[in-house]
Formats: sequence, structure tokens, C-alpha cells
Amino acid sequence: MGTHYQGSEEEIVALDSYIKLSRAFETATNLINAHLQNHDLTISQFGVLEALFHLGPMQPGQLAVKILKSSGNLTMVIDNLVKRGLVTRQRREDDRRCIDIDLTTDGRALIETIFPGHAAGVAQTMGVLTSNEQTQLATLCRKLGLENMNQE
Repeated sequence: MGTHYQGSEEEIVALDSYIKLSRAFETATNLINAHLQNHDLTISQFGVLEALFHLGPMQPGQLAVKILKSSGNLTMVIDNLVKRGLVTRQRREDDRRCIDIDLTTDGRALIETIFPGHAAGVAQTMGVLTSNEQTQLATLCRKLGLENMNQE
């Protein structure tokens, strides 16, 4: 279902596209991340673990940018991961003002266990599109994101 708004053709096309983009995103996100419940992880917690796994220790501000969360929200996410023993906060030796977030041994073991299945789920969910369609979608999403980021 598209929009029922009776505006200009430009508005109707834009609203229809946005509705379809939003619904597709929500559907894919729910399918891809359903397995996280089995590990008592939120999408944000998984995002932190995945970023640290692939990129190494990071400062909270860097993590917030990487997983597209506010620093206030990220503080709570990190607090909960620390409580579970999955990440640590450590002051840098070279600059005591800076704190790095890093995986613990348990955190690394968990993400190493979860990530292959997660990647397979992404591939399965996105597999309804051909490889060329996935590439085209990625290009269009990048354009939409970058052009609008420049307007902020």
C-alpha cells in the first residue's frame, strides 16, 4: 500500500517510495536480527560487539557514529555489555582523558559464535534480490544517505 495523500505528483512518488523503503527495512531488520533474542542481545548491543570484533577497540564517540546511535543511548548499551562481561572500558595510557571500549574474551567468543549465522541470515534475506539488484540498492541507499547527510 502506498500513500493516500493527495498532494503533488512529486510528493506522492516520494511518500510511496519512503513507505516502501521503511517497510522493507523493518521487515528485513526483524528477520535478520530475530536470532539475537536467543543470546539476550539488542540490535545496538550486537552492533557494538560486531564493530569491536571487526575494527578493534574504539572510543565511545567512534562507536556511536559507527552504529548510528546517540552517545547517551550508547552509554547505556555499553553499561549493559560491561555488566554481562562482554566488553571493558579502559583508560588509555597515553591519554587518561580517553576511554577505549574493547571485547572481553567472553565477548569475542560470543560474537565469533553469532556472526557467521548472522551473515548467512543477511545473505538469505537479501537473496530475494539478484546480486545486481543488491548492488543497485546499495548504490541508491548510499546516494540517499550521503546527499541528505550533507543537508543536516
